Amino acid sequence: MQFENTLNFAKQMDRKDPLKKFRGRFIIPKHKGKNVIYFTGNSLGLQPKTAAKYIQQELTDWAKFGVEGHFKAKNLWYSYHELVAGPLAELSGAKKEEVVAMNQLTSNLHFLFVSFYRPEGKRIKILCEAHAFPSDQYLLESQLKFHGFDPAEALIEVSPRRGEYTIRTEDILSAIEKHKEELALVFIGGVNYYSGQVMDMKTITEAGHQAGALVGFDLAHAIGNICLDLHNWNVDFAAWCSYKYLNSGPGSVGGAFIHTKHHRSELQRFAGWWGHDKNSRFKMEKGFSPIPTAEGWQLSNAPVFSMAIHKAALAVFEEAGISRIIEKSNKLTGYLRFIIDGINNKSNVLEILTPETAGSQLSISVHRQGKEVFRKLISKGIMADWREPNVIRVAPVPLYNSFEDVFRFGEVLLKSFT
Repeated sequence: MQFENTLNFAKQMDRKDPLKKFRGRFIIPKHKGKNVIYFTGNSLGLQPKTAAKYIQQELTDWAKFGVEGHFKAKNLWYSYHELVAGPLAELSGAKKEEVVAMNQLTSNLHFLFVSFYRPEGKRIKILCEAHAFPSDQYLLESQLKFHGFDPAEALIEVSPRRGEYTIRTEDILSAIEKHKEELALVFIGGVNYYSGQVMDMKTITEAGHQAGALVGFDLAHAIGNICLDLHNWNVDFAAWCSYKYLNSGPGSVGGAFIHTKHHRSELQRFAGWWGHDKNSRFKMEKGFSPIPTAEGWQLSNAPVFSMAIHKAALAVFEEAGISRIIEKSNKLTGYLRFIIDGINNKSNVLEILTPETAGSQLSISVHRQGKEVFRKLISKGIMADWREPNVIRVAPVPLYNSFEDVFRFGEVLLKSFT
């Protein structure tokens, strides 16, 4: 597509946008009485306007039915998590029985590691990307220590090459091959939070399996942002949060994927009563009998109020369609890249760290007065994200950001250097 750095072009693109109506489905924060340019959906998505209505339905049913709301509410609380399984399967490229909404991201990963990190003999090592999201780093370190291993020896971290900002797939594959006799698990962020790099999950999964290891992914920055095909990629497990691109509210319910090939296996797991056979759950008997789906990894009943917002947010995705969302994302992020490149031709202080193939995020290294530039953006009503030492992360989310947002951002960014 031939882009133009003009307001007229941006408005023309917005007029032709088949998803333009969805911007009106979200509440956009204000700055001096005007909508902010909200480019932090990769950190916390905006509130769907229907969220309050969905929560009010559950408050009304709680008042009306009390405990009987589990079986009499409009949306049965007993099986509330089942209401979002279909949309989550669509977004993750999974079968409906392979996904479940539960807990939060890192707690889900710890529970999944009980099943999928099973060190034995020489196979004790975990391979991950260097500089993973801190929570994943803490997860991996604590899991290794829990099993009695020294992270300095048992954790293999793959880094970008000197002078590069992203990790080459060939280097990940090389590390897998090098350590294949000692590798128990490959665990990587599907989209790197810092650089916005999208990992080649299909190829990594194939290589991990060929080496005799299991493979899992943190999809916090991937789900609702990029195309996923977890079942066909043969991924063993994955987990995600729902408050970034899925717009389900701060700290909202997370989700997990477990491939069907593991549903009836004898994998060790921590058990809870909501993962127990539904037909005998209320008999309150000893002996855990897991549901033969991803639901079998649940421990507790659904957090209905946060799940209500999750349901409201996913309804927007169902209506918009993930393929159309990604199509707009590619154009919107492409336009942002074009605008930044144009500014850099005049200022020569910006460097985009994110590869060409990416989701709704560009990470921009600012080589001069980065913090001051960031503060100027904030003062002009642009909500972006600062990461030390000099990176501004910008995420034009296709459901509620516009081409005009991108153009206006470019105007302010350019003036920040002059």
